Amino acid sequence: MSNAVLYLNPEAFDTSSKTLMGRHAAGESFLRGYLRHADVDAYHFWNVADRPPKDLQAFVNLVEPIRKPTTMIHSNNRTALGTVGVVNFAAPRLALESWARRPLGDSAYAICGITHTTASDQVMDMIGNMLIAPVKPWDALICTSRAVRAAVETQFEATAAYLADVHGATHVPRPRLETIPLGVNVSDFITTPAQKAEWRQKLAIPDDTVVCLYVGRFSPAGKMNPIPMGLALERAAALSGKKIAWVVAGWAGSDIATENYHKASREACPSIQYIPLDGRLPDVRFSIWAVGDFFLSLSDNVQETFGLTPVEAMAAGIPNVVSDWDGYRDTVRHGIDGFRIATYAPGPGKGEDMAYRYANQWMRYDAYVGAASQTTVVDVEEAARAIATLVDDPELRRKMGANARERAVKDFDWATVIKSYQTLWGEMNSRRLAERTPLNRPRNVPNNPWRLDPFTLFASYPTEYLSPSSMVRLNPGVTWDAVRLMVHEPMARIGASVLPTEQDLKALVDALSAVRQCSVGELTKPHPPIRSTLLERGILWLAKYGFATIIGRSNTIPA
Repeated sequence: MSNAVLYLNPEAFDTSSKTLMGRHAAGESFLRGYLRHADVDAYHFWNVADRPPKDLQAFVNLVEPIRKPTTMIHSNNRTALGTVGVVNFAAPRLALESWARRPLGDSAYAICGITHTTASDQVMDMIGNMLIAPVKPWDALICTSRAVRAAVETQFEATAAYLADVHGATHVPRPRLETIPLGVNVSDFITTPAQKAEWRQKLAIPDDTVVCLYVGRFSPAGKMNPIPMGLALERAAALSGKKIAWVVAGWAGSDIATENYHKASREACPSIQYIPLDGRLPDVRFSIWAVGDFFLSLSDNVQETFGLTPVEAMAAGIPNVVSDWDGYRDTVRHGIDGFRIATYAPGPGKGEDMAYRYANQWMRYDAYVGAASQTTVVDVEEAARAIATLVDDPELRRKMGANARERAVKDFDWATVIKSYQTLWGEMNSRRLAERTPLNRPRNVPNNPWRLDPFTLFASYPTEYLSPSSMVRLNPGVTWDAVRLMVHEPMARIGASVLPTEQDLKALVDALSAVRQCSVGELTKPHPPIRSTLLERGILWLAKYGFATIIGRSNTIPA
């Protein structure tokens, strides 16, 4: 099947960080699933962080052992991406990458991105900018749920309407949108009765107590508010008359935030046995699923786009009680795998003041999504009845848990989901090849008008430009040893990656030493044309540090 180069910055796949986010867990899960299940002959990784290849390979091996030939592509070698045909990003980077691709030709390779949260201003910009960047029909954005796809389409429509109103745009190309869910490696979440008993004993949970499990960040503003969950559990305990323990495995950004989260949660459900754990710990993160009799996640935040933890619960064979919200609607089947609880929010047009504050940076991200969350309601009474139903009926929990695991294996295991990725990559590459056009851009159309060549953008600044006819001479007494000393002076090597090499500079000094003076064109002629720009920079560098003199066309500076 089809393949892609994976954009591999370890940060996007590393779950060992104290600031663990959903996108990290999803990234690690995807990488493990790809390495286990991709029907490919070899793996191709784009080493965008310029890690030593051995270190990068060691990182990948920690996620999942590499069992096939592997290619590591250097960060600045975009030409190599075209040998595979598609590059896959762990973010919606289509606009930014399309500008980087443009000098090579818009059909040099196809770009595939994915949505995680779409509520941050940076991601909103990424999505809106897709309509003004050189994004092509063979590029694709994977939307992880129908809800987030609708949100992306809403932003596309708003951006297109603006372009039509202000600039008269009648045709605004868009990338392909493809709905593919996040996956899980189901085998990672299979637990045993012995693990369940071990956790219950470790956490001092009585035999007659039903365990509710929550896994995720402890962030009422940026993830979900725990108080409605606590209220629902307290009410469910009253309805059922049975004991409930609430195991919360997660993490927060600080000790104060963690303390405040647990305090508010406990106060919402005083009769519930409340058990907090650090969900980042390796011995907790996967095995903790064994302790849950059901999973509770009443998401109320626009930060969420898919919601991975309910699917992880399904993989563990645990029924869900979740809000009827965003991606949860695509995963948990109401009355089959668990229960979805009704949600209510303001209608379109009722948050213009929030949007204005956010756009003007009067509200930070957490305040923006948190404010929207404050007016998003999850029906607590309905949630309580669903929880009480599960608490009272062990056979229903078993049946729904079995349904959930069966669905996770069939629809959400990476063995299935990776096939959807590969099908998409193949279709993208086929279209790219079918619609490939030669790179034949008018000279007055730049590769990127937002990032012009500085010597074009600021051409009005110098007295004159260096040209092939400009005359240059080496100053008296200059030796290569003196130049070489300056080469290693830190102030003289600012921007070294785009300056000529030491070898280039020596060639220029040797050539100038052999003549009294000569033109720039004569100095660069013996070298390949592709090197002329760097050599011209070398001539100017020599003049800047007093080793050479440029003989200007006029000694008169304009008044």
